[in-house]
Amino acid sequence: MPVYRLNSSISFPNPVLARFDGLLAVGGDLSVERLLLAYTHGIFPWYNPGEEIMWWCPKERFVIFPKEIHVSRSMKKYMKKHDLQLQLNRDFADTMHRCRIKREQQEGTWISDEMELAYGQLFQAGYAVSVEVMEDGELAGGFYGVSIGKCFFGESMFSEKENGSKTALIAFARLLEEEGFLMIDCQFYTEHLESMGGRYISWEEYERLLRMGVGGGY
Repeated sequence: MPVYRLNSSISFPNPVLARFDGLLAVGGDLSVERLLLAYTHGIFPWYNPGEEIMWWCPKERFVIFPKEIHVSRSMKKYMKKHDLQLQLNRDFADTMHRCRIKREQQEGTWISDEMELAYGQLFQAGYAVSVEVMEDGELAGGFYGVSIGKCFFGESMFSEKENGSKTALIAFARLLEEEGFLMIDCQFYTEHLESMGGRYISWEEYERLLRMGVGGGY
């Protein structure tokens, strides 16, 4: 199946045309308008710095349903032991950059200067969100993503203290459940997210949730 090349028009091919590995298209830009169109159709950018922008739409999606967030016994003990405070949008740029630095120190990162600028603009437009948790008054960890309607699309996490990102995700999932969110789109599988309740759903179920969640934006 061919990979589609985008031009200057704000559009994407039908998501079902993505290759088996999830790659749908290359090119285009990271404008707010294109990013919103992408996320509302289950598409997201992911590419190495210096490469062309690559747009993905996996046929199976790895998601966490907020009500299914898993809290292990060890996490319950940890959460009782510390004074934990969830914060939203404490400092979006800082949180995204911390995610970048942590990944650069490990296996490498797709979070380039271009991505930081683009998601900063998405934040200013009211769609990107940073989530942080404070442990006994100190920053423990967090993550950032995109929130549209009743769907949250997670992007990357960081921890400054053990269990930092886990605590942030647990607290945020509980908040999303209270607000009636349908899903947290994790995009790709990781053991870490599986241990916290993540699971695969079919494209058909994902698309149904997306239609319900983003409403008229789909």
